Amino acid sequence: MTAPIPRDIPDLPAVPGPPVLLPAPVPATAVVAPVRRPAVAVFRLVTAVAAAGGVALELLLGPPSRVLGYFSVQSSILLAVVMLLSATRSWRARRALPSTVTGATLLYAVIGALVYHLLLTHTTPPFSMTGATAAPERWHAQWTALQILHVLVPAAAVLDWLLLTPAARLRLRQAAAWLLYPLAYLAFTLIRAAFTPPSGPSRYLYPFLDVTAHGYRGTLANALLLGLAIYALAVLLVALDHARPTPTRHPV
Repeated sequence: MTAPIPRDIPDLPAVPGPPVLLPAPVPATAVVAPVRRPAVAVFRLVTAVAAAGGVALELLLGPPSRVLGYFSVQSSILLAVVMLLSATRSWRARRALPSTVTGATLLYAVIGALVYHLLLTHTTPPFSMTGATAAPERWHAQWTALQILHVLVPAAAVLDWLLLTPAARLRLRQAAAWLLYPLAYLAFTLIRAAFTPPSGPSRYLYPFLDVTAHGYRGTLANALLLGLAIYALAVLLVALDHARPTPTRHPV
């Protein structure tokens, strides 16, 4: 025999609210296919050409052995390559480059600009990538090259990040990895100086990394302060990336 069906069925408890959706482990870019963005591709291509043009102009004005040793020149070359690849992917509707690469490129471009404007513009003798002892005159080739590498190109990189790149892509764990290149650059600077004649004018390219003037202890102290500032800047970029609104719904 089966049990009799009760006449009165008790009411079920009410659902307190809509179900909470758990965060998906798969990013939106893995589900939503990217679309062609011709305007974005053109902007990034122009940025890449500007960065390459600034480096080329410096190479025309000074010896490559000196010019290619500057951090801002190396970071501009990296930026030109990354922007060119990003422009190609935006034009062909392909996945964006990893945020580890684009975030590092942005950080290095901003570092070069800040170091130039805060530490180098008022030095004596005037800062020059070509070894000139006189301050570059406005609108002349050397002044133009410095403005392209330390004003125009970094500003374009920041605008690309703010206006053309989806937000919340950078991660805090990436900030430590981004310090590897500045650390390698410090080692490169010290090794390069060891193989350069002491009387050479381009032995130390940056006054705050001049072992002759500050000694190894002072130089390493300056490098440590710069490293802490770079890490703080990297953390700030990550925080701003998660606080800013997303400028576009499409992965570019």
